[in-house]
Amino acid sequence: MIPRYSRKEMASIFEPENKFKIWLEIETLALEKMADLGIVPQSAARALRDKGAFDVKRIDDIEAEVKHDVIAFLTSVAEHVGEESRYVHQGMTSSDVVDTCFAVQLKQAADILLQDLDKLMAALKKRAEEHKATLCIGRSHGIHGEPTTFGLKLAGHYAAFRRHKERLLRAKEEISVCTISGAVGTYATINPSVEQYVAQSLGLRPETVATQVIPRDRHAEFFCTVGGIASSIENLAVEIRHLQRTEVREAEEFFDKDQKGSSAMPHKRNPIGSENMTGQARIIRAAVIPALENVALWHERDISHSAVERTILPDALISCDYALNRLSGIVEKLLVYPERMMHNLEMTGGLVFSQAVLLALTQADISREDAYRIVQRNAMKVWEDRSTGKGSLTLQDALESDSQVVEKLDKSKLDSIFNYKNYTQHIDSILQRAFA
Repeated sequence: MIPRYSRKEMASIFEPENKFKIWLEIETLALEKMADLGIVPQSAARALRDKGAFDVKRIDDIEAEVKHDVIAFLTSVAEHVGEESRYVHQGMTSSDVVDTCFAVQLKQAADILLQDLDKLMAALKKRAEEHKATLCIGRSHGIHGEPTTFGLKLAGHYAAFRRHKERLLRAKEEISVCTISGAVGTYATINPSVEQYVAQSLGLRPETVATQVIPRDRHAEFFCTVGGIASSIENLAVEIRHLQRTEVREAEEFFDKDQKGSSAMPHKRNPIGSENMTGQARIIRAAVIPALENVALWHERDISHSAVERTILPDALISCDYALNRLSGIVEKLLVYPERMMHNLEMTGGLVFSQAVLLALTQADISREDAYRIVQRNAMKVWEDRSTGKGSLTLQDALESDSQVVEKLDKSKLDSIFNYKNYTQHIDSILQRAFA
């Protein structure tokens, strides 16, 4: 992933230095346990712990010759350790090191993403509570539906990311497994207690049946979870983008005094952060299908998954980390315009109360079919009157001129129906449930 969309802490997890550091720790722990079991000399374990080191450039040079990254790594380590290095990697296979390292890296990344989710959820909760009573129009199909509040909108996104946090915790547990079981996973050349020791030391647990690799359905679940987070990132980003459209302008991203929106049009204030989030979501979700396809490997192992994981592992997780943090900043500094929200809410002349009128008529002994026709007939008058932007007819005015309506609903009843408080009376309890 390019530096423009990378944050240092997450990106460093996937640097060669960190990967080889984990590889060295795995080899060292395994050798220490083998020494405790009397399989190798204690001096070998001490030598690896004290002198174990590697050189990334040297590993690259060796790999260019031998075409095998683990062998290149072991050769570099041997150059630092000396004669005792002959005991390193004893009874192990490359996947023991690579897959266990993969688990550690995913675990490290998950911890960062969990922190990111907490930050975003805190921002959403704060703004939701701030605007819990800020009336705005709720839309379906992009068309005005019924009144809601901006705080309730944000609480819905909070709840989604809270669900993702729970999923990510489960996915982290699912991938926190270790394999030190040797070729095709039979432990024929290594004692299972070595695996148990390495796993416990790294905060992992032994894989149930490793074959020669950790089964990739675990990793598929992890990347599906990250893909779900990406979709909710985009969902919130698209909402902000729509609200910032000139015709709507109920909210917009913060625009710095020195910021420029367009090289050609000096008036522009564009939702570039939210648009970037949509793009980041595409990159993150692009990892999901390859992760699912990695599950099907030949027999006990092949390496068709290897190149895929070397790409999707850093790209998806670095992008997700970046997106969650940038989205948190967007939410924290989001400009909200309650007056514009009320203006938009009232632009259809009370059509948003049509369902309330429908229900009142059915309760006044009119069939639902007839009540629907009555309300729709009057609603269409208001639509047509206001289609040019110059009309002033309201739904309540139209209803009060309809004999079928006034026969059942007097003015005081209509006044009680056309009341925004009807739509905010349960907001506190919904938010309490969301934030519990």
